Amino acid sequence: MLLERSAIEELSHHADPWRVLRILSEFVEGFDALNGVGPAVTVFGSARTKPDDPYYAMGMALGAALARRGFAVITGGGPGMMEAVNRGCHEAGGLSVGCNIELPREQELNAYVDLGVEFRYFFVRKNMFVKYARGFVIFPGGLGTLDELFESLTLAQTGKIEHFPIVLFGTEYWSGLLDWMHRVVLARGAMSPQDFDLISLTDDPEEAAAMATRPLPVPIDEPRTESGEPRLEAR
Repeated sequence: MLLERSAIEELSHHADPWRVLRILSEFVEGFDALNGVGPAVTVFGSARTKPDDPYYAMGMALGAALARRGFAVITGGGPGMMEAVNRGCHEAGGLSVGCNIELPREQELNAYVDLGVEFRYFFVRKNMFVKYARGFVIFPGGLGTLDELFESLTLAQTGKIEHFPIVLFGTEYWSGLLDWMHRVVLARGAMSPQDFDLISLTDDPEEAAAMATRPLPVPIDEPRTESGEPRLEAR
């Protein structure tokens, strides 16, 4: 897989061999823990969202909708929107996965995670978000969420991941960003009009679940799994 290979090549030039071994072991532990998850959708969003926020209820509804479709959910495992999506999936009987990150301000796995994995390194954790998902849904969030959004768009735009839906949830939150991208970034020639085809936008949890899990066209010569499904580049 391209993401794994580039990370390992970067590690080979690192001066601290013990840190290299820690990073490699974290990759192996993540692969071992998540290998049996099955079809899943990764969901991002703010850790600061409160349970009385309307987006929290929508996150729960999305988690439940994905569970009904037979999909696990993968989140960062923390509070806020991550908790909401994990909770909705867990309470609907689906598999709720949390990839937690060690932070200076201790972040613990929320109570609705069925399968939790701890990470020290952000880039290892990000790799897991992509490798074991068939699509992303991105709720309103801060710098971490924006980082995850633009990295996923870059991977899709450059062909590092293929057939990968990226769904933005919350028209009122994301419309300003998309408008700026049209008015400024596109107008300056820094991106192409077709790059916007990578993004879907919705305010409906059921529609978001459908968008994130929709079957996409696959070239006839594309490698497939034993079950006949397309083998994603990201997995």
